[in-house]
Amino acid sequence: MSVPDRVLTQNAFTGEWQALALPLTDLEYGDELNGPGSLSGKLSPRLLSQYPTLADPGNTFIYVESAGQLRWGGLIWDVRSQGSEYAIEAAGWSSYLEHRYDLDGEHGGRGPYTYADRCQVIRNIWAYAQSITDGNIGVTVDATTSTSTVGTPDDVYHSNFWENPVLGSQVDDLVSADASPDYTCTTAWSADKTSVVKRIKLGWPRLGARRTDITFTSGVNIIDDPEVILAADEYAQVVVASGAGDGRAKRRQISAVRNSRLRLEYALDLPDISGNDVLAARAAAERTWRQTLGSVEEITIRDTSAARFGSWQVGDDVFTRVHNAWTDYTGWCRITGWTVKTTATGGPQAVISLKPAASFQYGGV
Repeated sequence: MSVPDRVLTQNAFTGEWQALALPLTDLEYGDELNGPGSLSGKLSPRLLSQYPTLADPGNTFIYVESAGQLRWGGLIWDVRSQGSEYAIEAAGWSSYLEHRYDLDGEHGGRGPYTYADRCQVIRNIWAYAQSITDGNIGVTVDATTSTSTVGTPDDVYHSNFWENPVLGSQVDDLVSADASPDYTCTTAWSADKTSVVKRIKLGWPRLGARRTDITFTSGVNIIDDPEVILAADEYAQVVVASGAGDGRAKRRQISAVRNSRLRLEYALDLPDISGNDVLAARAAAERTWRQTLGSVEEITIRDTSAARFGSWQVGDDVFTRVHNAWTDYTGWCRITGWTVKTTATGGPQAVISLKPAASFQYGGV
């Protein structure tokens, strides 16, 4: 992916295109795992008269197109003067649900929920939000299914209208538990490039794939000296994983090693897992990454053949090598977010947010 060819805007209510080449400067945009992602940029005041509808935040879609492909899309939420420039801030499709409530209860009769697939509940939330008059922004949600559930006969999952539940917060809760699905927002042209496909991409048991065709490496495409964090707050060489059941009948598996260090423990709650073999595997995977001190949480890269911009996505694992005067780090890291800075000094840059990859399990996307 190169410098974006175009920034486009569209009236969210009528679908009318407003600007087909908005001249934004300081443009930054990107996606995130289990969140909407963001965009920011600036417009010169002398150009504002040509784009007066941008003063209508909450009713404008904005897109970034590069090399003929839509790379990002969302809604403008904030437009304000900032010194001699006009600053624009936007967020991806799931940000819309932060401004919507369940006014009818149980997502318009789609609930309540007992042993309900979290992916289906997410689809129900979007279906309810977009079924209300003037509330359809054209988002589609993947048909992905999972074995991660909410609600039991003793603890039914309700969405009560009198509590004014925020639909966005409900989605956040559904993807925040251990062993829950992932999501991210994506945007693309339709096959004939006459319309925009706005998608909530669901992944179970996780989004992304292990990438053997790209790498992040100091001196090749990593251009900064990333901070390598040595912190024991999350360290443990003993992981106790608790699964389904109650009291003495609750499933439990322990993964532990002795490694000439003070014993540190971590409790992992996985109430939806009833198989001891699966529970043991999750405990072992959790221990593997928790007993490793040192992690890289953010890198800045250039667009090179080692990892072309647009070749990776949120959720991917990429082998990462960081070498500098202070550290010598190598390992698989998972992309949890990215931001492209199109006008960075020396050419476009991408800031990549990372987490150790060993704690994540693979599945269909």
